[in-house]
Order: sequence, then C-alpha cells, then structure tokens
Amino acid sequence: MGEFELIGRLFRPLAEITRQEGVLLGPGDDCAIQRVPAGHDLVFSVDTLVEGVHFPGQYDPARLGWRALAVAVSDLAAMGADPVCYTLALTLPDADEAWVATLVSGLREASLAFGVALAGGDITRGPLTLTLQVHGVVPEGQGILRSGARPGDLVAVTGPLGGAAAALEWLDDPQPPSSVSPLLDCYHRPVPKIDTGRRLRGVASAAIDISDGLAADLGHILEASGVGAWLEAAAIPRRYGIAEASLEQALYGGDDYQLCVTLPSPALAMLPGDVSKSLHVIGEIRSAEGLYLQHPDGARELLTTGTGYDHFKTE
Repeated sequence: MGEFELIGRLFRPLAEITRQEGVLLGPGDDCAIQRVPAGHDLVFSVDTLVEGVHFPGQYDPARLGWRALAVAVSDLAAMGADPVCYTLALTLPDADEAWVATLVSGLREASLAFGVALAGGDITRGPLTLTLQVHGVVPEGQGILRSGARPGDLVAVTGPLGGAAAALEWLDDPQPPSSVSPLLDCYHRPVPKIDTGRRLRGVASAAIDISDGLAADLGHILEASGVGAWLEAAAIPRRYGIAEASLEQALYGGDDYQLCVTLPSPALAMLPGDVSKSLHVIGEIRSAEGLYLQHPDGARELLTTGTGYDHFKTE
C-alpha cells in the first residue's frame, strides 16, 4: 500500500471523526487552516518520538498512538491551553497497513479523549519515527509560563511520580504481576492534565509537565524564574495502589506527564475543592538558587537538576 492510500483509507477518516470547530480545513490541501478565536493566543509545540529512544522496539502500535499524542498534548496542558488540533509526520520502515491501522486506532482513542483533531501531516519511509505538532488556544496573556515563580510560592505536583520509570523493568514481561499494572499504565497510557492546567490559569505562577523527571523539570522553572527551591522528601507522592516508586525514580525517572506548578499559598485555598485536592504540595520556592531536598531525618541534599534528557550526550 502506498503513502496516499494510507492517508486516504486510514488518516482522512481519523481527521473527520475528530474534527474540531477551530479547524476550518483539515487534510487534503497544501495546508490546514485553524481559526484562533478573538481574544486568544495560539499555543503550539512539537515532539518527536523515535523507536528505540522514546519507546521500545516492536512496541504495540495502539499504545504508541495513545502515548505519542498524550506526550504532545501534555505540553499544552502545562501552558493552561485548550487543545484544538495536531499534525503528524510519520516515518515508516514499510507500508504495513495492519500496523498503521492499529496505530490509528490508538490515535483515534486519544484524540477523542483529549478533544484534539488531526489536521494534517505527512508519511515517508525510514526508521520508525512520529513527529506531532499540537496546537491549542489560551485567553490572551493567560498562558502559564516557566518564568513566573517567586520566593514564597508553593511547589506542587498533580499526582504520584516515578511510576513510568518503575515500569521499565516490566515492559518486556509477557505476564507481569497484577500489582505493577498501575505502573505499566503510567508508561503506556499517560493522561495529560488538560482540565487542571486550564483551571490553573491566572492562579499558578509557573508550570511545566514532568517529562524528564521532577528535578530536571522543576530545574527549568527555577532557571527561567531566577529562584531556588526546597522539597520535602516525605511529601513527594510515589504510591500507585500497592506499588510504590522509589524516591530516585520520582526525582529523576521522567515520563510521568504530571504537572509541576508553583503558586502563591493564598491561591491554593481559592481553587475549587477538586483542583486543590488534586495538588500535592511538596515544597516552596526560595530566593537563593539551588534545589534542595529535605529528608525526614533532617538531612538536606542538593539535587542535580541538569538540563533533562540530552539526545546528543556522550558518556
């Protein structure tokens, strides 16, 4: 099957099923057309996922479809944006219709769950790679940036951390124990915190989605804002049912796609109950630079923030 047959038989129906009001023109022309409502800003981001780097070889294509879109949309959630549409550039080793149809089934499920439309894309031959550009909108001037954290702000996360990292040792197990199912769900089916992000507009002083690990991603906020922070080790949520991630996995593991946010302490009490209850306060922003971890025994540890995962770093 050729490129245009794949597009016509599999991707154009996906675009029709997921179409959103803001997409005036989807696949089939030289460009898609998105209309941005008056009084809103366009927010967009692009992610590339490469087999063997961002997901295992021979990974289930339905899971890949869900995961690829969830990872991309999570960036919109961190900005407090409403998702609208995405484009997909897909590189395939060969035109396996059954494999692509299964990938599209995962994309379809995720597209409908996240309320985001396929607006166009491209297919070419080569190593398995997916590049997704996601578009969203946010009321003018209300996008949540990384640069707004101020001394005295609370540091909070939207859920337990380290689950995806803890799942890695079970990815190749054909019959993993039921106790690790919640961990595997963290890896296979991350859920971007879209609603929480939009409800934090005008409340959170800074936000980021946790893709490279809490220490690295909070480090991006600290660098952009010119501040430091301390965290309470005992306050960092790590439990998934009866399974629990290690503290190291929570700090450095990545692939969680929870949000890390900073906000003034009085603002926490002003949030709707369901939003405030979903936030786990784990520390505080300080004026002195550096990210420190306070252990239950009173010991204080300076954490390595670095810059996150580096695709070109050599040992």
